[in-house]
Amino acid sequence: MLNSHRSDIHILVVDDDNRIRKLLKSYLVKSGFRVSECSSAKHARAKMNGLCFDLLILDVMMPEETGFEFTRKLRQHNDIPIILLTAKGDVNNRIEGLKAGADDYISKPFEPEELVLRIESIFKRLASTAVGPKVNFGPFSYNHELSKLVKNDMAVHLTSSEVKLLDILSRKNGGVVTRHSLSTEIGSKSERAVDIQIIRLRQKIENNPSIPEYLVTVRGIGYRLVVESP
Repeated sequence: MLNSHRSDIHILVVDDDNRIRKLLKSYLVKSGFRVSECSSAKHARAKMNGLCFDLLILDVMMPEETGFEFTRKLRQHNDIPIILLTAKGDVNNRIEGLKAGADDYISKPFEPEELVLRIESIFKRLASTAVGPKVNFGPFSYNHELSKLVKNDMAVHLTSSEVKLLDILSRKNGGVVTRHSLSTEIGSKSERAVDIQIIRLRQKIENNPSIPEYLVTVRGIGYRLVVESP
């Protein structure tokens, strides 16, 4: 991953140790990444409801809710890459972290340069498995490079807002996108306006818009496009 691409990556550092958190942020910013920080899982959850992040660096031993617990809950609806940090380096803890859904695991103390290499490794893996230009769902095919929706080889007319919605949802390859993120990305005035756009889009792609099969609601979070496996 070239340094010029690092500015496109927004990392959230979650650690209750203020000194470590500040050091990590400082080093990662100097390395070219965009970085936000918070001191607890609760604070992280609130930030993630309002902003889109590309990777989490998450301390394991936090009060109230551990990194393991937060990772398990997050994995129920979010596939964001997660690197766990911990002072516990034994095999059982590493296994627990990976079972919880973490992508990588680093034991303290570590060299900051190693963390950057781990981050780069994760994004190289993601690039090698990135979603192609098309996604399929039911009789539909959406090409997000051409912004074109086709049903049984017949083009379906989309408004500019509907194109933006499908672009965002299709690139997540089945992942959940929060209502707030959708609102921000499409330049909507409110999350309620997003809901209205979703209803209109469902009328074009669902057999029964009131019982959606493809563009589904994830209660309390947002929406996901149920795409077929490649």
